[in-house]
This record gives sequence, structure tokens and C-alpha cells, in this order.
Amino acid sequence: MAESIIKEIQAKSVLVKSKLPDTDYVINPYTGCAFGCSYCYASFMGRFVGKRVEDWGNYVFAKVNLGEVLDKELEKIKDKTKSILLSSVTDPYQGIESKYRLTRTALELLLKHKWQGTVGILTKSPLVTRDIDLFKKFPNVTVGVTVTSTDDAVGRFLERAAPPASLRIKALKTLHEAGIPTYAFVGPLLPHFAATPEKLKEIFDALKAAGVSEIYMEHLNLSPYIKKRLTQNLKGADEQIMKKFYSSQSKSYRAQLDAVIMDLLKHYNFHLRLGGVLYHKNII
Repeated sequence: MAESIIKEIQAKSVLVKSKLPDTDYVINPYTGCAFGCSYCYASFMGRFVGKRVEDWGNYVFAKVNLGEVLDKELEKIKDKTKSILLSSVTDPYQGIESKYRLTRTALELLLKHKWQGTVGILTKSPLVTRDIDLFKKFPNVTVGVTVTSTDDAVGRFLERAAPPASLRIKALKTLHEAGIPTYAFVGPLLPHFAATPEKLKEIFDALKAAGVSEIYMEHLNLSPYIKKRLTQNLKGADEQIMKKFYSSQSKSYRAQLDAVIMDLLKHYNFHLRLGGVLYHKNII
């Protein structure tokens, strides 16, 4: 696999009003994501930077003027109680964050402007633990880590360059032990969970041991552009695997899996955020 192309760009805006149901603003320090997960809905972002859906994972654009732009934007906002998410269409802690530190810069500016609203993080990277010192300074912060499986082999199959699930779960435990409120994003739900709920139970066991008590869950989205890329990346895979992916879009499948999930949630005493398992069909 070739390394992702890294490009430095100038952003016109960094703090963007959110269309998500539980956050007011989003900050995406990067465009693109080197993790290149096969199922990622954010692959549509390529159209804004002259890239194809198929190119997802092969490019990352760093918004190197983030500090200057965000500082001015935060100065203009009077209501500092709104919620902010880092990030919605990229991973704020992907590898190049070690060099550019744009996510850390954003957090430092939020502290400078005394942000009182919830600052949310969502990542697949254990690099998030680097910023525990900053998280502790916020009055309201919550750090989420995406976990789709406890099997590192499965992760390598669908999340080609993302950190192994085992390291993500370890990061959640480190954050919890540091006193940082955490949550897990279990999504997209892979198609075999309905037939083998014990695999989902393995995830819940690991999350419980890591101190997680709140989770988001989301069904697999096979919008045409995602389906096209997933099919490309799974070329040569067993036909039964692809059939399972396609069957995951049926209402009966989702109802069956929802029933399994609700039973498990009660057993583990997890709080399901937004009150249900999310499903976004044909989002673009």
C-alpha cells in the first residue's frame, strides 16, 4: 500500500456549524484520512479537493493555518456553551497529527477562549492519550474511540491503516483511568453480528473492562458511493462475505440486530446515546 500524499493547505474556515443531532459545531483539522477504512462515509469529501471516492485513504490535506483562523472565529462567538466535535469527516489523531499538532492547537485555543460547552473527540487512534493534559482542563469534555471489532485481523481487512482495535481499547482504558469521560462508537456494525451475537458480546466485554459506560451504535451505510468503494476494496473476497454486506441493508436484518443489541445493552448496563441504533441511508 502506497503512503498517503500529504499536502499543506490554507483553510478559509475551521469552525463549521454542524448538521449532526448532538453537536453544534465541528472542527476538522485535516481533509482526508490516511486510515482509509473501506466503509467510511467521509470518502465523499474527495469531491471538494479534486479527489475521487476511490482515492480515500491516499491523501491528507493539513490545514496549516488552523490556529490563526480558529482563533479569530472563536473570538467572534459570544455563546461559549455550544458543543464542538473533533472531528466529523476526518480522524483528528491520524498519524500526521504527530507532526502538525493541529488538533492539539485547536484544543489549546478552545481553552484560551474559555470554552464552556462540551468538547467531544472521536478517533480511532491511541495518539489521543497524548492530550490527556489538555482534556483535564476543560469543564466539559468527552472522548470517544471507534471500535468495530476486537479482532485485529478483521480491522486490517476493513480498516487498512487504522490502529489495531486492541490499542484503541487500551486507549479507552488509559483515558478512563485518567478521569476523562469516555464513550465508544460501535459502528458501522459489521454484517455478521446478527448471526453471531457472541462477537458483539466480545466488544461489549472489552469496552466494559475499559471503563466505558456510554456508546453510540450505527448500522452499516451502503450508499452507492460507499458500496462502490467497498466492492473495490473487497475484490476477490468470498461471495458469501459480500452477500452478508448486502443483506445488512434490509429492514428485517436491522430489526434482528437491534433486538440483539437491546438485550446486550440491558445486560451490560450501557447507555445508548441518541436513544437508538443509527441508520443513515443514501446520505448523499
